[in-house]
Amino acid sequence: MPELPPADSTRCPRCGGAFHCGANDPGPCACTTLRLDAATLARLSAAYRGCLCLRCLAELSGAQDAGRAPGQTSG
Repeated sequence: MPELPPADSTRCPRCGGAFHCGANDPGPCACTTLRLDAATLARLSAAYRGCLCLRCLAELSGAQDAGRAPGQTSG
């Protein structure tokens, strides 16, 4: 498997948009407000290196929720 280049924390690897990753900030990163299931996280880890922007994570979270039956919640 070829080695991936280092992650660019100013660009989302999914959409290419600029963003600030707050993982190393003093407060919690905005991405901690979203829930992604283990299968989605595994797919993202395999496909992308580094953090995705909040918009992409929200879209993925919404797509994940769209596949659930009414009344079913994540977690």
